[in-house]
Amino acid sequence: MNANITLNPNRVVQYLCKSPEEFLKTDIIRFIKENGIRMVNFMYPADDNRLKTLNFVINSEDYLDSILTFGERVDGSSLFPFIEAGNSDLYVIPRYATAFVDPFAEVPTLSMLASFFDKEGNPLKSSPEYTLQKACRSFKDVTGMDFYAMGELEYYVISEDTGLFEATDQKGYHESAPYAKFNDFRMECMSLIAQVGGQIKYGHNEVGNFTIDGKIFEQNEIEFLPVPAKQAADHLMLAKWIIRTLAMKKGYDVTFAPKITEGKAGSGLHIHFKIMKDDKNMMIENGVLSDIAKKAIVGILENADAITAMGNKVPTSYFRLVPHQEAPTSICWGDRNRSVLVRVPLGWTGEKDMCSQANPLETPATTNPEKQTAELRSADCSADVYQLIAAMVVAAREGFEMGNALERADQLYVSVNIHSDENKAKLATLKGLPDSCEASAMKLAEKRNVFEKYDVFSPEMISGIIKKLESFKDGSLRKDISGNRKAMLDLVKKYWHCG
Repeated sequence: MNANITLNPNRVVQYLCKSPEEFLKTDIIRFIKENGIRMVNFMYPADDNRLKTLNFVINSEDYLDSILTFGERVDGSSLFPFIEAGNSDLYVIPRYATAFVDPFAEVPTLSMLASFFDKEGNPLKSSPEYTLQKACRSFKDVTGMDFYAMGELEYYVISEDTGLFEATDQKGYHESAPYAKFNDFRMECMSLIAQVGGQIKYGHNEVGNFTIDGKIFEQNEIEFLPVPAKQAADHLMLAKWIIRTLAMKKGYDVTFAPKITEGKAGSGLHIHFKIMKDDKNMMIENGVLSDIAKKAIVGILENADAITAMGNKVPTSYFRLVPHQEAPTSICWGDRNRSVLVRVPLGWTGEKDMCSQANPLETPATTNPEKQTAELRSADCSADVYQLIAAMVVAAREGFEMGNALERADQLYVSVNIHSDENKAKLATLKGLPDSCEASAMKLAEKRNVFEKYDVFSPEMISGIIKKLESFKDGSLRKDISGNRKAMLDLVKKYWHCG
């Protein structure tokens, strides 16, 4: 048996001895019959970026076969603002490859993510999930390559302060127990995310760690492995659902909000990407960053101001994206540089074998893993992850269609901390990200043709995003409430559970 299947924590994968991409309807029915499954759930994201659930009791094998084949009707106008109530019915059809046993259900339940289809039986063109599918298809049509992605999911856990082993304020990075209080909670979340199909890289405590008004606020991060872009979005959606549901059962509060309070680290949603061809990572050539990688990076940078419309969807997003903090505000890229918008992290490209140096009994490795990625650092969890990653895919494709991408790569490269006083001259040459939802809407309006090209983003979706961002009327909000602590905290509270 394939070792990857043997070690896969998803019960459906283990039982069927198949990778998820090979699942058939007959496999799903067999698993349900032979494992005492009594209910089926369809889950799908809506405009508020949260998963919705439709429950089915399994009345008979004929009924089970029917819902797995034909899905069910839902009211699209209650899920998406661009769908009118007078013509609102949509179909939801399950995707067998996403099947998992619900870890929270008291009644044995098999859940699957579902896709939206219109009255003609075509994929809903304005569905965020289908938009990402179209983006990946156009990327491959233009470049002959595949776009892989992974997320870094940051969040705060909040609970009563016990007064024991107080953590150091804003020094929580990779902290261990007993100073970190929620490591066990994070590890349980990671285990459950893996059981529902998420491909996790690791988890750890993040910088934010403080106590206010008798409550502990502890920032954590779960980072995923690079997978095809649509799977990456699926994994992030399921992970947020797992973390919130488990927190509720344990009596914790959890927030993915970009701004948590004054003067403390906010939470981002960094998205790494790599370009693949025939199972080979194309980001590195002869031990250095490839021209392929640089073209993709430049495409994302040239459209980064518009991408905030998909990745930073609430006013508090722009209280995290402020100058001279770790969150980026200037459009540039660099190696291992946390002051830039797109960072190229360490990628195991050195010639030395580190394992045999740390473990003298081991034989030196002869090849390095192909792990190199690049990381967009602006987004946060107010994002619609399907729209966000689709926007990145579209922008990266644009980099391959530009005639001067490599020249622009040189111009936008930064090798210094641009927030240091001695580098003010370099900072002055760089464009900045939008400072509000309204400003992001304006940038998306200016560049909507980029995202609508090849029929990836529908005009209805782009117009809907612009309209929603403009409705916040926050163009001068950062200036208006500067120094007003109460107004700031009221704003944080309003968007506490965004995304």
